[in-house]
Amino acid sequence: MESPVSVQPVAMHESVLSPLREPLFRSLWIAAVISYTGSWMQNVATGWLMTSLTSSPMWVALVQVAVSLPVLLIALPAGALADIFDRRKFLLFTQASMVAAASVLGVMTLTRTVTPQILLVFTFLLGVGAVMNDPAWQSLTPDLVPPNQLAAAVALNSAGFNIARAVGPALGGFVIATCCQGTSTGSGRAFLINAVSFFGVILFLYRWKPAKTETRNGTTTFMGAIGIGLRYARQAPRIRTVLVRTLLFSIFASVFWALLPLIASKFGAEGFGAMLAFFGLGALGGAGVLAVARRLLSPDAVIAYATLVFAVALCGLVRSPSLAVASAFSAAAGLAWISILATLNLAAQTAAPHWVRARVISMYVLVLQGGLALGSAVWGFVASSAGVQFTLTFAAIALTAGLLLSPWYRLQQPTNS
Repeated sequence: MESPVSVQPVAMHESVLSPLREPLFRSLWIAAVISYTGSWMQNVATGWLMTSLTSSPMWVALVQVAVSLPVLLIALPAGALADIFDRRKFLLFTQASMVAAASVLGVMTLTRTVTPQILLVFTFLLGVGAVMNDPAWQSLTPDLVPPNQLAAAVALNSAGFNIARAVGPALGGFVIATCCQGTSTGSGRAFLINAVSFFGVILFLYRWKPAKTETRNGTTTFMGAIGIGLRYARQAPRIRTVLVRTLLFSIFASVFWALLPLIASKFGAEGFGAMLAFFGLGALGGAGVLAVARRLLSPDAVIAYATLVFAVALCGLVRSPSLAVASAFSAAAGLAWISILATLNLAAQTAAPHWVRARVISMYVLVLQGGLALGSAVWGFVASSAGVQFTLTFAAIALTAGLLLSPWYRLQQPTNS
């Protein structure tokens, strides 16, 4: 069995900004931040447009279903396809498909021919494109930076996503609010801006000429590729560890996203936006903190300390007497969030060789998003009967208790194994 890339010992000596000195990574990172920003603008505009098309809570809720369902349906097939086909060409196809979907939806919105059903269909199609894109996208990172910079590159990718998380919704709201012709026109413009935001990535992929890599001989059929990926994950202890720990964290940490609107309701819409912004700022700061933490701590220790910080943030959020205090706890949650997920993401990327890497990442994405979706549903039900404060406190305790499983699921294996 081919050995996965090992980066931990050398990565400790690299700063968090080191990968930006690599021209290829820097170009793609900038293009990715622009693309992520467009996607967040799309998310805001979609929700806002649906509320203008119908007052039915069911239709509004179905928007999130249309966004999440593709992950559960096609994450594993997406990883298999990304490993079977040339990843550069595969990414060009997925990016072009999202440009087409966003453009058509934008035109239909501007011409006022969009309906709730059409909006859901195109939201689902964009979600399919994003899920198909993700495993191949994340698999590119080890090809763009030296092995000793991979840990910092993963953290920077997470930081870039959180920059977009902070900026995109604000820009989307600005485009909608400043459009004098109404919400429909503003949403349509946001959709078209999202379509344009993909072109930086497309240009990079078109011009990039990756080095040839070895491919795995054997079964190359679609179902065969999925089966091989599943068997590889089942036989690799480190991959099992990544998946188990990702599932545990996502299920309990999902309470933050599930109940944040209710937590922020006493501070109004502005307070909700501020808490989201501070979460993003905390995540940005977390990228720098993580670079320092990796020099001093093992991956398992980083996750343990970050989990404790996240648990404290959950307890503090629901007891905050003011927006300033709640925002501080949101920032702490953002710092802990990126520390945990960047560490798990790095482990997923380095736990498997190139020929199966996209399939492993697709499993990681499936477990993460599935855990967030399942946890959100559970915590919503618990909060409706037991209250928000009890629910967040219980989730924080359970999240901390999950650390008791760490001795059996270590990310850093003993050197003599």
